[in-house]
Amino acid sequence: MTGLGELPPLREVIARHGLSARKSLGQNFLLDLNLTGRIARAAGPLAGVTVIEVGPGPGGLTRALLAEGAAKLVAIERDERCLEALKEIAACCPGRLEIVSGDALKTDFASLAPAPVRIVGNLPYNIATPLLTGWLSAEPWPPFFDRLVLMFQLEVAERIAAASGSKAYGRLAVLAQWRTRPRILFTVSPRAFVPAPNVTSALVELEPRVKPYPCRRRTLERLTAAAFGQRRKMLRSSLKGLGDKAWVEKALAALDALGIAETARAETLSVEQFCAVARALDA
Repeated sequence: MTGLGELPPLREVIARHGLSARKSLGQNFLLDLNLTGRIARAAGPLAGVTVIEVGPGPGGLTRALLAEGAAKLVAIERDERCLEALKEIAACCPGRLEIVSGDALKTDFASLAPAPVRIVGNLPYNIATPLLTGWLSAEPWPPFFDRLVLMFQLEVAERIAAASGSKAYGRLAVLAQWRTRPRILFTVSPRAFVPAPNVTSALVELEPRVKPYPCRRRTLERLTAAAFGQRRKMLRSSLKGLGDKAWVEKALAALDALGIAETARAETLSVEQFCAVARALDA
C-alpha cells in the first residue's frame, strides 16, 4: 500500500506550511478529493505509467495520481513553500515521487523521464497556453508524451477544441488539432478551487496524432498568425500579413487550387486545408 491514507487533510497541510495561494504564481489549489480523484482517473489507467505533474502545489492531485497507481510521478513546482508538503507525500511512497524545484516554462520535459510519459496538471492560468504550445512544438513527432490531461480556463479549452466555422476557432485550435486530438472531458466550477477564480475551468485531454497532416510546423505557425491576425478580414487581405510577396501569391494560388475563395475568412478553413496551404508555401 502507498500509505497515502496516513497523510493529514490538505487544509491542515496548507495551514501548517503557510501555503496561501499567490496570485503572482497563478495558484488556485484543488482540495476536493472527489474531484482530484476524478481528474486522476481521467488521466488513467496509470499502472506502469510515468506521469509528469505541473504545479502540484500542496499535492492534492499528486496524492490522487499516486493513489490511482502511477508507477512514477515527477512533480514540477516553482513555489518553494510547497516542497516540504510534497516531501511528506514522497515519504509515504518510497521511490515513486520525484520532486523537481523549478519553473515549468524553463524545464526540458523530455529529459525528466524515459518516454513515453503522461503530462497532467492543474495548470497555473498565467502560463497554461505557453506550456501547451511548447509541448505542441515538440520535435521529433510523435512526441515524448502519450497524452496531455490539463486544466484550463473554459474559454481557452473551447478555443483548443473548437471546430472550424465556430466563433472560438482560431490559431490555437489549428495548431492543437494538427498534431493532437483534443477533447473537453468535463468542466469544473470556480467553487472547487481555493481561492475561487472568476471563471469556470475545464479538463482537456490531448492525444497525439501519430501522423499529422504533412507540413512544416514553423510555416503553419506563420500562416495561421497571418490568417487569424485580422480575422474579420477576407483571406486576400489577412494573408498579406505573411509579409513576403511571393508567399502571399503562393498562398492565394493554393486557396484557388483547393477551391477556396479569396473572399473567405480564416475560420472557415479546416485544419487539413491550412496544412495544404502551408505545404504550398514551402513548395
